[in-house]
Order: sequence, then structure tokens, then C-alpha cells
Amino acid sequence: MSSPEAKSIFAALLGSPSRRALLGAVLLAPVLSGCGFQPLYGSGFAGQPGVAEKLRAVDIALIPGRVGQAVRNELIFKETGGRDPAPPKYRLEIALQESAQSQLVNSQGDPQGLVFGLDAEFKLISSADQMVILNSKANSRAAYQKVVSTFANIRARRDAEDRAARIIADSIRTQVAAFLSQTG
Repeated sequence: MSSPEAKSIFAALLGSPSRRALLGAVLLAPVLSGCGFQPLYGSGFAGQPGVAEKLRAVDIALIPGRVGQAVRNELIFKETGGRDPAPPKYRLEIALQESAQSQLVNSQGDPQGLVFGLDAEFKLISSADQMVILNSKANSRAAYQKVVSTFANIRARRDAEDRAARIIADSIRTQVAAFLSQTG
């Protein structure tokens, strides 16, 4: 077989870029499987529980206030997916601090734009020996507009609080998941 014929057969086999990508993925799969790469929220290897199963075993302590309850509810739903939690192996304690900063001030000195801030310090505690195994912080910010209507201002603040609660819950969950993925 001559060289031009071999090139045409090879070109016919590989054809489109999508076929080349598929062939590359098939060839790289055995190499990547041996390197220890594991998706963060994937199932565990060799009978070990995955991060999702470990997150279901985290008991989230009560957090005072409306925003604290929103953060706790968000974490519970994200960790369990609405299912029953597993028997607790860990306890997550969270302390929140709220703030509001004026960003835009009109000529009379009244704030027009505000930013709701939420700062959290949290500890992940092992239930077996009550030792703190993770101590970390997270924060979030959510902007809102101040207008003439009192009801609209209250509603805008509450929406900003809810957005900040979702953001900080995601941050806490990601940090806890990353830590639990490292543990056996």
C-alpha cells in the first residue's frame, strides 16, 4: 500500500473533528483512570463512599435569625437533595454576621444603592470525637436599590438577603465537599 492510499484510509477513519475528539477521549481514558482523578461529586471508588454520601452525613446546627435559617435550609436541601439525611458523622456549626453598606448617595445624602453583606465562620466537627476537623470562612454580597416605597425597600432587602444566603451556602458546601473528598 502506497503512502497516499494509507493517508486516505487514515483520513476516512478519523473524518470529522468530532470523531477525532472521540478517538482522543477513548485513547486518553486508560491514562486518566490511573492518575487518581475523581470528580468532586462523583461516586466513590473501590467501595469508598463518594462526597455526596459524605455530605448527607453532615448535621447542620441551627443558625439564629431569618437569614441563618435560609442558609441552613439551602445547605440541607443541597446536601440531601430532599431525601432523608444519613446518620450524622459530622456537625457543621455556622456563625453569621450581616451588614449593609451604602454605595450610591444622592445630593441630599440619602443612600440609593446598598449592598447586603453576609460573612460566615464555620466549623466542621467530627461526631465521633468532637474534634474540629475544618475551620473556615465564607462571605457573600448582594446589591439592592433603595426607592421611595417602604414596602419595595423591605422586599428588595429581603431578596438581597436571600441571594446572599444562597451564595454563602454554595461557598460553604463547596469548601466542606472539597475537605471531605480528601478524607477517607
